[in-house]
Amino acid sequence: MAHLLRLTLITLLASVLASCAIQTAPTAAKGHSARMQKVRTTAYTHSEGSGGKNAVGQSLSGGKLKSASSDWSRYPLGTRFRIVSSGDEYVIDDYGSALVGTNTIDLYKNTRLEMQRWGVRHEDIEIIHWGSSDDSLKVLRQRRGVGRVRRMIASLEQNPDGQPNGNVQPVHAPRP
Repeated sequence: MAHLLRLTLITLLASVLASCAIQTAPTAAKGHSARMQKVRTTAYTHSEGSGGKNAVGQSLSGGKLKSASSDWSRYPLGTRFRIVSSGDEYVIDDYGSALVGTNTIDLYKNTRLEMQRWGVRHEDIEIIHWGSSDDSLKVLRQRRGVGRVRRMIASLEQNPDGQPNGNVQPVHAPRP
């Protein structure tokens, strides 16, 4: 009987330990933060001052690959990522002055109702492709008269290896 009890306790303990095991997230290319990150997300739509155009003059996209806005010194122009909870894919093609200095990504939504329904959420994202600091600087330098743009430029220029700046928080990879 004692042997059976001991075997049961060992099995239970092993199960608990296995369920608590931490799996590390895969890392991105050399010089970049982890591919899996926890970020604060908000939402915006075309009627909020941008007139439906992104920072490079193209239409904001709510299609298969959706538009998103960020501080380009944290998530450079062209960064592509997936929201883990929904599977939706986004590309950073816009920036917002309220996002400078934050670890927030603003997700484009097609309607004001979708934007309001999203609200503010802390989401796990998977970086699919890091954007280009050089491309970000090319666009931003044309707008260096704006204070918050100058902050992004300074941050990008202080980081010549192209590594995104900021306190990004790696998350654990989902268990199989």
